[in-house]
Amino acid sequence: MLNYFKTFVLMLLLMALCLAVGNFLGGRMGMIYGFVIAAVMNFGSYWFSDRLVLAMNRAKEVSPREEPALFRTVQKLALADNIPMPKVYVVETESPNAFATGRNLSHAAVAVTRGILDLLSPVELEAVIAHELSHIRHRDMLIGAMVAVMAGGIMMAAQMARWAVMFSGYSSRDDERGMNPLGFILLTVLAPVAALIIQMAISRSREYAADSGSAALTGNPGALGRALRKIEAAALGSPLESATPAMAHMYIVNPFDRESWLVNIFSTHPSVGRRVNRLETYAEGRAKPSL
Repeated sequence: MLNYFKTFVLMLLLMALCLAVGNFLGGRMGMIYGFVIAAVMNFGSYWFSDRLVLAMNRAKEVSPREEPALFRTVQKLALADNIPMPKVYVVETESPNAFATGRNLSHAAVAVTRGILDLLSPVELEAVIAHELSHIRHRDMLIGAMVAVMAGGIMMAAQMARWAVMFSGYSSRDDERGMNPLGFILLTVLAPVAALIIQMAISRSREYAADSGSAALTGNPGALGRALRKIEAAALGSPLESATPAMAHMYIVNPFDRESWLVNIFSTHPSVGRRVNRLETYAEGRAKPSL
């Protein structure tokens, strides 16, 4: 429940930042155009995300006959979580990772790499699949698209404002409207950074929620903790070549992350150490996981 509250508060902050940028710049129509363009781009990506992401990762749909153990695990957990059975894909790479995609519960897919199938025990793999199904049930793809629209709108508005100033210059009329040039520069530079940080924070909140969902669904938070440790260690020596920064938030472990305070600020994922520590509180009974 705390993760849902954090997501709600962060989205309110992002919306407030949108309104502040629009109010300061005074270019309401410019902001509207920026949001329309950002919305078209991001919701277009959201609508076709499953096909795009699966194609970029060269994922192959598998049948129960090809991957019986994997298919049974997904089927069992989907039934327990009361969601439609997603399509199951395998990415033929030795780098261990997994992701979920799809625009809604009825158009969802779970993909795992060959590396993760070889690396994890059946119990650990079940915990990873439960994490991905939690993303599907929480509709995190839709939340990600909404956040991307707001953050994209802020970035586009700031960019448009900078170009407008470069070509039109600063005039006394701007003083009359109360537009401080220093404030303008700070806002057009810092607002996009603030939007990016909030966007990353929302993504991290959703990862914690999916970890909690996995722990609640399997009743074995320790299994996911062990899996995350194994995946992180193996991924450092075997990077996922098909991964791109734009897709980093989709994977169970960010293939670009390192444990440093600066990276953690701009990371789409909490550090594995923090995630494992939180899972340990569930295992020890100091906190209760929720679906």
